[in-house]
Amino acid sequence: MDLSAFQDLMGRTYGERDAARGRTATVAWLAEETGELARAVRKGTAEEQLHELGDVLAWLASLANQLGLSLDAAAARYADGCPVCGSVPCSCPPA
Repeated sequence: MDLSAFQDLMGRTYGERDAARGRTATVAWLAEETGELARAVRKGTAEEQLHELGDVLAWLASLANQLGLSLDAAAARYADGCPVCGSVPCSCPPA
C-alpha cells in the first residue's frame, strides 16, 4: 500500500473520531506510540516492532490529515536523497 492510499484509508476509518479528539491529543497519541515503538525496538520481537511501526504510521497519517498535509508530499523532501547535501548515501559530516 502506498502512503497516499494509507493516509486516505486512515482518514476514512478514523478521521471523524480523530478530528473530534483534536491535533493536540493526536500528537500525544503519536508520542505515546513512538515510545511503545522504542520499547519494542529495545526489548520486543520483530512482530511487536512491526505492530508498533504500524501504530506510529497510523497516528502520523491522522495528524497529516488533521493538518491538511500529504505524507507523500512530506516524503518527497527525501526523493533525491539527503535534503541537505543531495547525496545517496548522505555525505554530510556527522553531527
